[in-house]
Amino acid sequence: MAEIEIPLKEIGRIRPRSANEIAGSLFTLGCEVLDRDFADYDEYKEYLVPLGIKTIRLQSGWAKTEKVPGTYDFAWLDHIIDDAVGRGLNILLETDYGNPAYPGGGGSDLAGGFPESEEALAAWDRWVEAMARRYAGKVRDWAMWNEPDLPGTNRTIPQIVDFNIRTMKIIRRVIPDARIAGLSLAQTGDNFDEYLALLQEKNELESFDWIIYHGYQPNPDRAYDTGNRLKNFLARRTSKVKVRQGENGCPSERTNRFALRGVEWTEFSQAKWDLRRFIGDIANGVETSVFTICDFNHIGREINRKGLLRAEADHKVVRKKIAYQAIQHMTSIFDNSLQPVSPDRAAVFFRRTCALFPFAETSGRGNVLAYWDRSDVPGNEVVPENAEILFKDFPFDEPVLVEMISGKVYEIPADRISNSGGYVVFRGLPVLDTPFLIAEKRLLHLM
Repeated sequence: MAEIEIPLKEIGRIRPRSANEIAGSLFTLGCEVLDRDFADYDEYKEYLVPLGIKTIRLQSGWAKTEKVPGTYDFAWLDHIIDDAVGRGLNILLETDYGNPAYPGGGGSDLAGGFPESEEALAAWDRWVEAMARRYAGKVRDWAMWNEPDLPGTNRTIPQIVDFNIRTMKIIRRVIPDARIAGLSLAQTGDNFDEYLALLQEKNELESFDWIIYHGYQPNPDRAYDTGNRLKNFLARRTSKVKVRQGENGCPSERTNRFALRGVEWTEFSQAKWDLRRFIGDIANGVETSVFTICDFNHIGREINRKGLLRAEADHKVVRKKIAYQAIQHMTSIFDNSLQPVSPDRAAVFFRRTCALFPFAETSGRGNVLAYWDRSDVPGNEVVPENAEILFKDFPFDEPVLVEMISGKVYEIPADRISNSGGYVVFRGLPVLDTPFLIAEKRLLHLM
């Protein structure tokens, strides 16, 4: 593993905390594609709880469950849900895809068509209801069809909205207190507001608890403006529905297919990308999903290398990637005991543009500042430059420096901290294209 060079005294390391040690957070973990047998849940199930994320996203797989019209076999999904719930995990269950067992039943993979014939639509309704009844009491959180707006699917906004409403109403009838995420859009263009307008026109916008968006960027920091723009679209129409980032991640090597293809990624730059994206999301108040726990073999395409675990074509998990431990360090620190606050309290003096995300303890006076060079796509550099960071009304009693990939914690020498014009000034701190923290030491779980 590459080591970032920090010329300060190391005083400890972040102790990963299991999902059962964390009361709550804004993170979700992707456990997708099991509905199409592209991965094996049993290969990675032991890695879930130690990662420190309490909610997992699953895809429910109509075509896998109803191979013979009128006959349901939920055994495969029962096994996964019962195991995950038994581990104390919350489930976000997504309703997709189509089912070729029915004429006009749609496609069973990504970008597959919606069911369209009367027979197939009626069968879809029966399957959604059967699934809701089966998992009532085990699954409270549900999501609509994944990425219905992918290029080439040729679906209209009214078709997507109507199909979302159709599916949502079935789940709500069976589970009145269900929490349901709508749209799950791949694209994040200006037509996002057209979806919201149509949902509102049909008096169904507030029938959803979240509106999900995806959207991948090689420079993860470019996604925050998109997320905030979508939040603003939604806020103009309702205060009851939240935006949720439903799927994002980075490959650990160059790939020829899927999002973020054609870039020379490494496991090191993947870890940097993941930390920047997910810390930035929660700093902007957006619930966020880590895509994905494990590499998966998308049959007919290629292995999707966005996993936190390295897996081969036969689905066997061979090891943790660097990003796995980086996410463990992130989840250990950024739980619901911290909340984002205005970045106006701090400033960074550096020759390039820095991300600057302050967090404060929800009950207490402890503070954490996440910062990094956000000017470009994450790379493999390990030698930081120096920055000067100023704070006003953002106190620290015992500040320390945290390097998030290794989890190493460093002492900040007293001679690098001073007061000037009402500001606390930190001088000579490292900055790189990966997150560092200035944190109140007592807020950290160290080993």
